Order: sequence, then structure tokens, then C-alpha cells
Amino acid sequence: MRALLASFLILISGACYAEDFGAANQGLSGAKMAPEFLPVEQAYQLEVEIIDTQNIRVYWQIAPNYYLYQHRFDFNLENDQGAVDLIADMPAALSRNDEYFGEVQVYYHNADINLQVQQVIERGTLSVTSQGCADAGLCYPPYNQNYDLDFSTGTVTPVTLPNKETQTVGASTLVTTTQESSTGDGLLYMLLLAFAGGAILNLMPCVFPILSLKVLSFARSTDHDRHLHSWIYTAGVISSFVFVAALLLALQQAGSAIGWGFQLQSPAFVIALAYLFIAMGLSLSGMVEMGSNLMNTGSGLANRGGLSGSFFTGVLAVIVASPCTAPFMGTALGFAVSQPPQIGLLVFAALGAGMAAPLLLFSYSGAARALMPKPGAWMDTLKQLLAFPLYATAIWLLWVAGRQTGVNTMTAALSGALMLALGLWLWQHSWWRKVLALACLAAAVSLGSMRDLDVRSSDAAQLSQGKLAWSEPAVAAQRNAGNPVFVDVTADWCITCIANETAVLLTDDMAQAFADYGVIYMVADWTNRNADIAALLKKYKRNGIPLYLMYAADITEAPLILPQILTEQTVLDALQAVSKKNSDISVVF
Repeated sequence: MRALLASFLILISGACYAEDFGAANQGLSGAKMAPEFLPVEQAYQLEVEIIDTQNIRVYWQIAPNYYLYQHRFDFNLENDQGAVDLIADMPAALSRNDEYFGEVQVYYHNADINLQVQQVIERGTLSVTSQGCADAGLCYPPYNQNYDLDFSTGTVTPVTLPNKETQTVGASTLVTTTQESSTGDGLLYMLLLAFAGGAILNLMPCVFPILSLKVLSFARSTDHDRHLHSWIYTAGVISSFVFVAALLLALQQAGSAIGWGFQLQSPAFVIALAYLFIAMGLSLSGMVEMGSNLMNTGSGLANRGGLSGSFFTGVLAVIVASPCTAPFMGTALGFAVSQPPQIGLLVFAALGAGMAAPLLLFSYSGAARALMPKPGAWMDTLKQLLAFPLYATAIWLLWVAGRQTGVNTMTAALSGALMLALGLWLWQHSWWRKVLALACLAAAVSLGSMRDLDVRSSDAAQLSQGKLAWSEPAVAAQRNAGNPVFVDVTADWCITCIANETAVLLTDDMAQAFADYGVIYMVADWTNRNADIAALLKKYKRNGIPLYLMYAADITEAPLILPQILTEQTVLDALQAVSKKNSDISVVF
């Protein structure tokens, strides 16, 4: 049965790529997709000025779409007698729910800070440390700059720092200059972010049932089996992430306008994934007998089929995680595609290692396993219960296919799911039942390949909810008319997007806030491939969605880029910022 299901998936996956290969290349251009980040000294240009013997002005000119953390500033002044006390007068900043530091204050455009010197000195050395990020996803290590100050003449002389290292980013060069941090430190930081993001992926609704089944399989296994199968599962996860990364990076280097989760823009892939979830659910429910090898449950952990089942479960976990973007993932992925291929693949491998880490920990931790009740009838009950999240995921995926291509496609896919279930039920030992089963599976592939020619217009649905369909000319027209604009780049297959919309963006209170601040809400729907939306992502150096842009009415102003995980306060702060700018009330970002 496992071989039959594998053959079925290969058939429909082949249909997927045959159908969508041409469409995938419609977004090709001569330009490469790798973001080009500014060198740190160009992103954050610092000027130091002696005002008088008691005051020093430090002023950063910050490039558009870059920001500095308020809490990461550090100022130290020393002379021959030792440290000199300073008091930093911080200007107002913009609140941001940051994926690294939580709720923080950040500066966009500029940061103008006055340092009050608490004693009179003639000469001293000022050390200034700052840290910032690009909205496109790259965070720089802490950056240290030194200046010799002569208060008697009012002169400021920069001090050249050691340890200057260069790394290539796209067609530009990123120069990181620190006393304590280096390129290696920045890479280690990104690897840690990727590892943390991968671990959080296990909590996503599509992935959690898969992880639960693996944990369930440990209840009746020996230490040797647990350790072996957890490492095989880890190999499946990491190799799948590296494979997806290699494909993604290769297509982007060829100019294809794609990002994380690009495969879900293919209706054939979405339908194939739905069929897989249905088959798994039927097996867990006991409706069809697919053997212990597929999901690797029960006592068959030690045989060869069980090992391949563990590897396949790791592959499956990566596939179903593709609609999700966990905290920390955005920056890690943005960094990965901006680096040479070997660095990018290393970051994706760290993402896979993080995703596999909880299962590895469970396999080695007796304390964690002690929390499980003793093996018994509850295991069969739990296994049957876990089938229902799989059915729910299949329903959601078929809904996505319907949104992509129309209700007739969804109806055909549902009919194909019925034929799939019948074929799996017919697959028994008698040859005539196997012939009928193969005919049913062929019918399922055929029905899953049908497409609706009368695709509904998503624009009408958005307009009916008081929102506008996005386009670059539409944004420009609204801003020229004096209206600030919020752009929501989303997709029906993006779970993070749906979560943000349900919890924050589409609530009644937030709708009222948009109306009160006079901000136009525009939706850029990337459920299907769209070259214009892909160009928008490229413009703001993003590798995937969600992407949230808050434009002021002033067309000379660059938009604020909100984090991928939204809170109500983050959006309200951004609304207030563009509203103040629209009213010519100065604010400091």
C-alpha cells in the first residue's frame, strides 16, 4: 500500500509540475532576486558634534527601510583619569513588536541624541555602539564606532577600527566593522534565528499532528529504536529543507519571481497535498489499512519499512510547514537568499535542525517521556482523534484550490478525493480489487487535474468588504489624493497571514481605527502567481509573505514595513505615525 500511495503522489506531482512549469517562468527577468543590503556604515551614517564642554550631539541619518533599536544604544566616554559619566537624552521613537526583542522602540529616518557630559574635561575618547535591522530581513551585529574628542578646539576625529571584514551580498558588498563582532558572529546569529524559527514551526496546526504521531510511536519502543528513528526523522527534515532551499535559490538566481511557499501557488500541488492528508486520515481512522510503515506507529519501529517511514514523516513535516512563517524565520530566510549558495543552504539546514530538535529532545529525555501515560487503549483513541486535524487541513487545502481556480475545480477535487478513498479501500489481496483500485486512483488524478475556466474575481470580494485591490498606480493615486495607504500582501495558503488577519487586521476595532485615521486598506492577493506582486516583494527585499506596508500620504516618504507577526498595538502605532505625517505634525521614527 505504501508503494501504491507513493506512485499516486508521484503521478499527481508530475501533473503539478507539468501544469505549472510554464507559469513559474512567466516571472523570469534578467535581474536576480537576491536582495542587496547596504553596508552598515551607509545604512546608518553617524555624525558626532561637540556642542559645548557639557554637550555632545550624536546624529544618525538612517537609510529608508532601515531602523535602529533605541535600547541597543551604548555610549562611553573616557579620558586619562578613566570613565566620564554621560546622560543620554533620547528622543521619541516608534513602537515596534520586534521578533527578536519583543516590544521595543526604534528609529526610522534619523536618530538625534544629546549626550550630557557630567564633568568638564579637555580631551576624551567616545565609544558609540548601535544595532539596527533592515525591514527586508537582515539584522546587523552590534556596530561600534570610536571618536577622539578635543573639547578645547571642538574637533572630532574618527578612530579607525580593526577587524574589518567583507562579504558579498548579491551585486553589492556588505562591510561589517566591529571590535567584538565579525561576519562569523553575524552568521552564527542568523543560524540561531533559523534554529529557533524551525522549532516554533512544530506548533503550527498542520505540523503538530505529524509530530504527535511520532511522539506516540515512542510509547512502546526501546531506547535504541527511539534514538535511531528520531535521527532518521531529523535526516528527513533537514534534507527536505536543503532540497527546497536549493530549488528556491536556483530558481531565484535564474530570475524566477518566487518565495517561501511558492509551491502552494500551484493548484495541482495543493490538491495533491490534500489527497495525502485524506489518505493519512483514513489510515489513522482505521478506515483503510495502510500498514505500520507509512506513519511508523505501533511496534514496527525496528524494521526497514519503519526507518523509511520515519524519513518520510520528516519530509512530510516540511511539506506541510510551507504555508507557515514562524517568528524569527523571516529574517533568517531573507539573510539566506542574500548570501552565497553554501551559506544559504546552511541557514536552511539550521531551520530544519530546529524543526527536528523537539522530537530529538523527546527521544532522549526520560523526564519528557515520563509525562506520557502508560501504553494502552488510549493510544488507539488518540491516533483516531489525530485524524480529524488532518481532515480539517485537507478541507482547508481544497478551499485554497477553489479560491485559486474556482468552485468547479474544488468540486472536481472533492470527487477525486472520493475516488481516492474508494481506491484505498479496494486495495486488498485479490488482483481484481487491485485493478479496480488502480482505476479509482487514475480517476482521482484525472479529477484533481481538472481546472475551472470561470475563475471568480478576487477584486470584487475585496471591494465588497470595503477594501481595495492593490496595484502600484492605485497606491500612487490614493497618496496623490492625500490619503495614507496600508498594503496587505497576503495569500489564502499563508497561515501566518490568516492568523494576523483574524486576530488583528480584520477585527471591528481595527476597521474603525483605519476609518478614524483615514487610511486606505489595500489587499495584494498572492494566492496565485502574480508578477506585479512578486516585483513588489523584490522591491522591499522580501523572500515571502506576509508583507505589510504603511504609506504616508507624502509620496516622497518611504513606507513603514511592519513585522510579519502583528499585534494590535503595532498597527495602531503605524496608523498614528502616518496620520501625524499626513497632518504635518513632525514625529521621529
